[in-house]
Amino acid sequence: MDLEKKPMVSNVGAWAMNVVSSVGIIMANKQLMSPNGYAFSFATTLTGFHFTVTALVGFVSNATGYSMSKHVPLWELLWFSIVANMSITGMNLSLMLNSVGFYQIAKLSMIPVVCLMEWILHSKNYTMKIIMAVVVVAFGVGICTVTDVEVNLKGFTCACVAVFCTSLQQITIGSFQKKYNIGSFELLSKTAPIQAASLLLFGPFADYYLNGRSLLKYHFSAGATFFILLSCSLAVFCNMSQYLCIGRFSATSFQVLGHMKTVCVLILGWILFDSALTVKNILGMLLAVLGMIVYSWAVESEKQQAKLASYIRDDNKSDGEDVKLLKEKVNGATSPDLEFGQLKS
Repeated sequence: MDLEKKPMVSNVGAWAMNVVSSVGIIMANKQLMSPNGYAFSFATTLTGFHFTVTALVGFVSNATGYSMSKHVPLWELLWFSIVANMSITGMNLSLMLNSVGFYQIAKLSMIPVVCLMEWILHSKNYTMKIIMAVVVVAFGVGICTVTDVEVNLKGFTCACVAVFCTSLQQITIGSFQKKYNIGSFELLSKTAPIQAASLLLFGPFADYYLNGRSLLKYHFSAGATFFILLSCSLAVFCNMSQYLCIGRFSATSFQVLGHMKTVCVLILGWILFDSALTVKNILGMLLAVLGMIVYSWAVESEKQQAKLASYIRDDNKSDGEDVKLLKEKVNGATSPDLEFGQLKS
């Protein structure tokens, strides 16, 4: 029983770290980037800061022997970093060019896209229970978040690129960890320096295109610097827990249960920032939470069925081996070993 409880506790801890750090970084960034806060409107560059701090933490961890560095081909790290950066840039452009409603729809579409890509790339099948739970979660979060929906060609293209790259990035994290037998933090330590260098190099230009403001002209006050450091610190835990969760579960589970963060953000926005919380929001949140509970139950049920099938196969294999040994023993005990139905002593 103790051995069975330990993985569950660590799994819950991984999810809790991801939810708390993700919600915390959203709240910190809202204060940092909002016009009523410190108006730091350089989202891509801020992400570069995040990966810079993450890379430094990984370097210190490797240097002190806390973690071990395993070999991953450089070309795979490079193309993964390109996909991850296109995901970040695509999301920023999608938010800028599309309405909030269509942006939320694009984020919700990641769930079926991840399922489809896992089916194509890894031949993964889903039960009807899981499919229905995913639909309920997406519908509930859609009720919470989707308001006005306006679509234009440029924004639609950016949204498609963002959804595809984000889905591919999350699937690749899990496949890399299994392919190279590498831990989540070790993999993050290898990808973070590449992403940090590229985002710090191209981030200010992307941000200038997005909002027309230059990073060189921004006044870094003490308050803004504090929230940048707080955001970077939370980003380390957020990035680490993302790799950890996808490595332990799957990209689909990460997407579905990750919508719990949307619910938490809506509630904290209502408490801390006086955001509107309507009956529609509340009903949508309840439906989303119900869908997450059903999804968790469906996944656990599928695991138990897989274990039962494995036990049955092992029992059949064991019985088959016993029958085979018995037959060999009987066949070996032929005349003159047998006399009148009795073995010679």
